[in-house]
Amino acid sequence: MVIANDDELTKLKEIGRICANAIQVMAAAMEPGMTTLELDRIGRKVLENSGARSAPEFCYQFPGATCISVNEEIAHGIPGARVIQAGDLINIDVSAEKDGFFADTGASFAMPPVKPKIERLCRDGKRALWVGLNQVKAGEPLAKIGTAVGAFAQKNRYTLVANLASHGVGRSLHEEPAELSTWPDPSEKRVMTDGLVFTVEPFLSLGATWAEGGDDAWTLYADPKAPTVQFEHTVVATRNGPVILTLPDGRG
Repeated sequence: MVIANDDELTKLKEIGRICANAIQVMAAAMEPGMTTLELDRIGRKVLENSGARSAPEFCYQFPGATCISVNEEIAHGIPGARVIQAGDLINIDVSAEKDGFFADTGASFAMPPVKPKIERLCRDGKRALWVGLNQVKAGEPLAKIGTAVGAFAQKNRYTLVANLASHGVGRSLHEEPAELSTWPDPSEKRVMTDGLVFTVEPFLSLGATWAEGGDDAWTLYADPKAPTVQFEHTVVATRNGPVILTLPDGRG
C-alpha cells in the first residue's frame, strides 16, 4: 500500500495503536502458570473492545486471535494449553484490521528469572529492529534495511533467520512489496517509495538461520534449535524517514 491522503494515515495509525496496545496489555498480564490461550483471550478482548478484528483469524482462519510462540517456537505459535513457565522466552505477534486497514507488530519477552544471555538477546533484538527502522526513507533501496541489520548481527555475534521476511501491509495483512529481507540480500533491487507501508521485523538468534514447520500447519521452529527473538513495527516510508504506526497510547 502507498498512502494517498491524511485520512488513510490516520486510520493506519489507529489500527497500529490498537495492535500495540494489545501487546502491552498482554505483556503486563503474562505470568507463570498462565496458558497461552488465556493470554490470547486478553489480546482478543483488547482488539474487540477497540472495534478491531484479528487479522490472521480473519484472513487465514488461524486458530487464535494472536500468535504466541514459546521458546523453541519462533513464529505463528497457536494459543492453547501450553503453560507459561518461569524462564520462558515468549513472542507475541498481533495483527488486526479495522475500517479496512491492517497493521502488524510483535515483541519478545523473557519471563523472570532471565539468563543474562537471553536478557542480552531481547535487548539486542530491539536494537536490531531500530537499526532496520533507521534505514527507512523514501528514495532509498529496501536492501539497506537487511544490510544494516546483517552488519549489526555479525558485529554482535548473532544469526538471522533468513526465511521469515518483512512484508507490505495496509489494505491487507500481506501485500506488495512481498518478501522484504531483514538480512543481507544482494538480489533485492527495489526502492522505498514515498508513502509505502510495510513491516520491519528481524528475527535475531543465538544460532538459528532458518524457520522449520512442525506437526501443525502453523507453528515455526528455530533451525538449528536456538533462542530467537522477533521485534516488529509497521512503518510508512517518507522523505523524512520512517513514520512508525504501531505505537501504543502515549507514544505517538
